[in-house]
Amino acid sequence: MSSLTLLVAVLLVLVVVLVVALLMDLAHRYPEAVTPMLVGLGGMTAIVAVVVPIVVR
Repeated sequence: MSSLTLLVAVLLVLVVVLVVALLMDLAHRYPEAVTPMLVGLGGMTAIVAVVVPIVVR
């Protein structure tokens, strides 16, 4: 694995950790917003699952 690939992977993991922490903080402060956030995350996950294999190819 090249060092550039390793650097990009580490940065991606750090960004994901920050986003998850932000969503957990939002869910803690606004419990009524948890369901819409989960629906949105599910939709984004479905879109990413379709788009990433197309882009990678």
